[in-house]
Amino acid sequence: MIFDSLPQGWAITKLEDLVSILDSMREPVNNSERQNRIEGKPNSVLFPYYGATGEVGKIDNYLFDEELVALGEDGVPFLDAKKSKAYMLRGKTWVNNHAHVLKAIDGITTNSFILNFLNQFDYLGYVNGGTRLKLTQANMRNIPVPLPPLTEQQQIAAKLDELLAQVDTLKIRLDTIPKILKRFRQSVLAAAVSGKLTEDWRGTKPVGIVVTIGEVASDIRYGTSKKCDYETGNTPVIRIPNIDNGFLNLTDLKFADFDDKELKNLSLVVGDLLLIRSNGSVDLVGKTALITEKDVHCLYAGYLIRIRLNQQMVMPKYLLYCLQSLQIRKVIEIQARSTSGVNNINSKELAALKFLLPHLEEQTEIVARVEQLFTYADQIEQRVKDAQTRVNHLTQSILAKAFRGELTADWREQNPDLISGENSAEALLARIKAERQLLGQNKVTKRRIIKKSGENMKPKGILPIIEALKAAGQPLSSQDLLVQSGYPSDAGTEQLEAFFLDIREQLNAKAITRNRQGDQEFFSIVE
Repeated sequence: MIFDSLPQGWAITKLEDLVSILDSMREPVNNSERQNRIEGKPNSVLFPYYGATGEVGKIDNYLFDEELVALGEDGVPFLDAKKSKAYMLRGKTWVNNHAHVLKAIDGITTNSFILNFLNQFDYLGYVNGGTRLKLTQANMRNIPVPLPPLTEQQQIAAKLDELLAQVDTLKIRLDTIPKILKRFRQSVLAAAVSGKLTEDWRGTKPVGIVVTIGEVASDIRYGTSKKCDYETGNTPVIRIPNIDNGFLNLTDLKFADFDDKELKNLSLVVGDLLLIRSNGSVDLVGKTALITEKDVHCLYAGYLIRIRLNQQMVMPKYLLYCLQSLQIRKVIEIQARSTSGVNNINSKELAALKFLLPHLEEQTEIVARVEQLFTYADQIEQRVKDAQTRVNHLTQSILAKAFRGELTADWREQNPDLISGENSAEALLARIKAERQLLGQNKVTKRRIIKKSGENMKPKGILPIIEALKAAGQPLSSQDLLVQSGYPSDAGTEQLEAFFLDIREQLNAKAITRNRQGDQEFFSIVE
């Protein structure tokens, strides 16, 4: 990320200067072990188990119990600007080693500021790897962050809460429109196949007669069972994946060779209907495509049925609309549904399907009206998709403006005293740096002392975890163990990482155990 200029009072710093990195506290648990641990236990005693992009399961314990930020380490869409890379952890949680765990340093910044920044940051140059990108801790530490004064961060947070809530509301509203359009199309088809769509056009004329598909079809035939592939053969073969919503999609074709008899019997002509007769998904059984001029060079596979119609009686597109209507879809699904895993409708069942057959002149009017209404719905749907694309980019645009200082430009102009001098981000970072240096020089710190046999067990320097537990002579909570090991009460990030790494290594070596008592975990030496 390049920062050509910064707003007044802002400063550039590294992510590691703003957060405590708690990666050493993470602990991966494989799926089978987690399943064994949670088997038979109610949800009320389980906790969320998090990975690279969010919750991936449950577990019977927790590692953290506070608000934290998780940033994916690997398996995250780092280079997709529209997708999140970080998420918030709240309450009791367990995190595996596919996500970095961060905690904003109080008095410098907040978890929400860090979260929003990490979700708009350009990770190009900071992640490496081939198909699975990885953000190492070293690279994460060096991520440059434009830091506003603390009071301005609060203003930015308020602005983002307001604007992003509006974006979320807009997304929800846009997401409901395709469902409305789907219901609209089905209502159009229902009116079309029942005669209601053309009541005004028909007047007092009869609505038509109920017939079966077999009565208007000149031939109903299964396709070829011959094996097809991409490499050999001269004739393209239509398969289930090629059946789209009312038409054929010829982008993924396989081929085979056929003799003259097969070419004749399995040919396609304009106006034929191809229908899926068998599939594991009952929703696909009965899905139909209308053959057009571009399709007639193909043959078709065995899981499809070709319906060749008497076009003096029925318009192919009218029958297509009938087959797409909910009335006939329900009949097909009832007949096709199977407990064997393969749902199927055979040629006799297909031929027996009933539908309302108006006069050809009225079929023509019905088809014209349906196409007009569908075109209207298609236009709305495209406008919605365009709007969704713009809205999806809007979140990133708002976040980018926030971290360029554009959302709070007026506020800065009105509050110069709150962003300058001792209130500037640069002054804040300088104070924090000075405090850390002072703490590093001051070796005499106040510590809580664990007593054993009435003696003060004050450790000299930093003790290994094993030695600290031996000196205490009793199980210790993580906080007590931190003190007993000789760490200062306000230990820095590197010291905390060393402490928890030592715990992790001793747990893996089975030299110590971890047991929960109430809301706390206690560590003890394995006897």
